[in-house]
Amino acid sequence: MRFLIIIPAHNEEQNLSFTLDSLQQQSSKDFKVVVVNDGSTDNTPDVIRKYTETDSRFETINLQKSEHQPGSKVVHAFKNGLQTQSVDEFDVICKFDADIILPENYLECVEKAFINHSEYGLVGGLLYVEKEGNWVYEGNSNKHHVRGPMKAYRKECFVQMGGLRETLGWDNIDSILLGHLGWKEIVLPELHVKLIKVKGADYTIRPADYYGRYFYFLGLSRFLAYIAASKEAMKSKSPSFFFDIVKCYEDCKSKKLELKISTEEQKAVNDQRWKMLKKKWLKM
Repeated sequence: MRFLIIIPAHNEEQNLSFTLDSLQQQSSKDFKVVVVNDGSTDNTPDVIRKYTETDSRFETINLQKSEHQPGSKVVHAFKNGLQTQSVDEFDVICKFDADIILPENYLECVEKAFINHSEYGLVGGLLYVEKEGNWVYEGNSNKHHVRGPMKAYRKECFVQMGGLRETLGWDNIDSILLGHLGWKEIVLPELHVKLIKVKGADYTIRPADYYGRYFYFLGLSRFLAYIAASKEAMKSKSPSFFFDIVKCYEDCKSKKLELKISTEEQKAVNDQRWKMLKKKWLKM
């Protein structure tokens, strides 16, 4: 299987070489990498050039400087990279971050999973972060969800679900949509991917605004959004956090901000959330 790997990179001069080195060291060699320089103001272009000038599998494009916010901007960069390629020439479409280190057998294991299981639409490993000199499981999501920094989609699945959505929450929307279409999302726990940089460091949005916007752009109904907001408030042990999240959600709703999912897809998102809630209620 041939892999197309798109890597958005914004001011990643300290991290990018680790990611690209780990790709060059892969046991599976049939891939192309497009690094999207997303308006970097540091030496990221120089780092990219070291690879594009010595390895024909590496290419790059440059985007103008843009405001760097969660979700939409990274997918915007990804889509620009994707447009430079003919998707029909590839079997697997990957969206990787510019600050991860892949194990040498990452692509090989993903390929075997796709070959052996025709129903697999999205495959990935688990993220690990460094703490006190040890690499430990990140734990920011459940172990059955492929996190945003290391997504590998079967091409047919990627095309059928309409690619990635340029919105906050894209890396959960994809999971719901592919499941709705009958594909499976699979995590291979033996694949440990090292995450170098703590996520969120580049974001300027307040936590409450983040969650309010996230729940809105995910397409959640008011009731489900309020439940989700209450869960976040309980985690932070702050009742005011609930009201701040709801205020942002309602503000987005009153402004009728454009959703990047259709009415049918929005229904699929809410149906999936209801199923999750019912499972939890039955266990109580």
